[in-house]
Amino acid sequence: MARRRLSHQGTLALDSEGLSKLLADDEQVVALIAEARSRGMEVVISALTIIEAIHARTNKSRLNWVPSGLRVVPIGDEEARAASQLLMNAGLHGHKHAIDAAVAEAALRQHRPVVMLTSDVDDMAKLCGDRIRLVAV
Repeated sequence: MARRRLSHQGTLALDSEGLSKLLADDEQVVALIAEARSRGMEVVISALTIIEAIHARTNKSRLNWVPSGLRVVPIGDEEARAASQLLMNAGLHGHKHAIDAAVAEAALRQHRPVVMLTSDVDDMAKLCGDRIRLVAV
């Protein structure tokens, strides 16, 4: 399988699917993260991504270990307001897209260039515009 190339330096952000695939030791995601780290990119997730990525079959020991190798970006009042503004600007509803908006907002605050591994390229493009490079996983 051909590997996708990431930008030099900057930040690699994972949405819930990116984290889920990392937890599952997905070959493509593990390779993209290794490449990002070799280029000096920081790998981050939103604190809310941990909640969204959990399901009944999640390996709990990996869930406890994997985020320790990532920077977990907190979401507070100010960040929630900024995420709400992203939703309004994109014409999306918080009921369905609240966590996506928080993930997008966290990614937008990171050192650029920012690349995001996501399964939801369409909605993330609406939320992030062209400020983040989206890579489908």
